[in-house]
Amino acid sequence: MKQISIHLLNTIDSTNAEARRNIDKCGDLSVWIAEYQTAGRGQRGNSWESTKGLNLTFSILLKPDNILAVNQFIISQMTALSIVDYLFSKGIEAKIKWPNDIYVEERKICGILIENIISGDKLSGSIVGIGLNMNQTRFNSDAPNPTSLLCEKKRLMSNEDEPFDLKEEFNRLLKDFCCLYDAVNTADGTDYIQKRYFEKLYRLGGKYSFEDMRDNTVFEGVIRGVDENARLKIETSDGQIKCFAFKEIKYII
Repeated sequence: MKQISIHLLNTIDSTNAEARRNIDKCGDLSVWIAEYQTAGRGQRGNSWESTKGLNLTFSILLKPDNILAVNQFIISQMTALSIVDYLFSKGIEAKIKWPNDIYVEERKICGILIENIISGDKLSGSIVGIGLNMNQTRFNSDAPNPTSLLCEKKRLMSNEDEPFDLKEEFNRLLKDFCCLYDAVNTADGTDYIQKRYFEKLYRLGGKYSFEDMRDNTVFEGVIRGVDENARLKIETSDGQIKCFAFKEIKYII
């Protein structure tokens, strides 16, 4: 396993922003973890609610050696799977809402924001931002369906109210992340990650409602996987397979 460099922060605008500021002077697997982010954000420019000291909010700088730009989605797949694997080790069955939100049933427990840096035809760097709800049990934002690891443990065991040790859980999660990051550098490992990512897709195989954001139409369809361009494949009611890029499709939850 590669050497990990961890930077502990009390309050910061966002750990992704801090990683960007230090990208030229820090190496592969540099990590910034903060107790509180004043400008933490998720996908689509949304803010990420996290009460100070209750959750894991951190960013990992990656500088992979041999990932082609066309294959950059493997970083997203690998990151999402590492969260799913970590949660499974805690007794929680989670799914990946394409491209990389993590859900427990219909509740969002983790958001991931990845910023890739391309140089020529290769991926020269990735900033992987992760917000994993751990001990927070009250959410004040207008997010429709947040949850946390502690909330889910309470659902499974009604008398479970002991908060998680964030330092201990952070180290466990990093271990799962690094194992999959090592696998990215092998052909067999990449195939393994892609196969498991598809198997863990949220709402895979069932008929659900979606909104096509290109024309704001609502339709029913069945998720059939992800294509070679990282687009979500949905089979519509008339048997067509349509592919949607990020921000082109919205789940109706």
